[in-house]
Amino acid sequence: MGPLTDVWIDVTEESAIGAVRRAAADRAAAAGLPEQRVAEVAIVAAELAANVQRHAGSGSILVRRGPGSVEIVAADSGPGFDPRPVEGLSSRGGLGIGVGAIRRLSDWSDVYTQPEWGTVFAVRIGETGPLDVSGLTRPMPGEDSGGDAYAWRTDGETITLMLCDGLGHGPLAAFAASAAVRAFEDAPAGPPAQLVKHVHGEISHTRGVAVAIAQAEGGALTFSGLGNIAATVVHQGDHRGLISLPGIAGHRAAAIRQYDYPLPPGALIVMHTDGLRQRWTFRDYPGLVTRRSLVVAGTLLKDLGVRRDDAGVLVARMPS
Repeated sequence: MGPLTDVWIDVTEESAIGAVRRAAADRAAAAGLPEQRVAEVAIVAAELAANVQRHAGSGSILVRRGPGSVEIVAADSGPGFDPRPVEGLSSRGGLGIGVGAIRRLSDWSDVYTQPEWGTVFAVRIGETGPLDVSGLTRPMPGEDSGGDAYAWRTDGETITLMLCDGLGHGPLAAFAASAAVRAFEDAPAGPPAQLVKHVHGEISHTRGVAVAIAQAEGGALTFSGLGNIAATVVHQGDHRGLISLPGIAGHRAAAIRQYDYPLPPGALIVMHTDGLRQRWTFRDYPGLVTRRSLVVAGTLLKDLGVRRDDAGVLVARMPS
């Protein structure tokens, strides 16, 4: 990601609006967006922050850059709102550009909101890819870096997802997670158990990670995991949990196995670390299963994230 890493900004007072705007503009410029698009990123970021602060009172905003793009996720626990675009209207004294204008300035946007629950609003400005795959991580409060990390790769028609959780917190956990991501990305193509074994063998110099790898090809999913990573396939209201075995990649792996599951078109794969509460269902979030993967990830992180731990979630929607 380079020197401008993902940044979470707590929006509790009006001064945070400028911080969000500057963070977004800096990342847009670093991503190589043209000057006009950088200005539009700044407008969208400021409006989202203003709406959080003035409509909900407080919340959190993530700003991050990718290859040729910027993503912004705004999450709050306010009263919710009607997500239908209303031109020229903004919540309680924002910049006045309105939800419709935010959507026009973004290459895509999506929102999940419920009365008295709050809102998760996500936008991307810049390049977009063909896959609906998104991950979010958040370090434990008080830490600058966290031990949860994710990656995904495509090998031909095969999509492979990886989520890991470095033991403990802080820089050493982050170092272990980064090493696991590099090992996953550098490994030869292969099935999940082979990839887990590769990660296990490459990170013995670290404190180790819990790791899970899910591989989708055609209508089948193959899954292999070591440690406490939760994974679920969701389709038409049905939740199927995936099996992960005890162990610590890099240190202890009595058994590394993989398991096969059906993967219907349009299904969601949801993976998360133990920084999110384990007991949940999409039935608790009416309509969420239809939202983009970044909104699903943001909603689960907002609602289920444990504040005394790093948290990470990875969501992928299969093509219909």
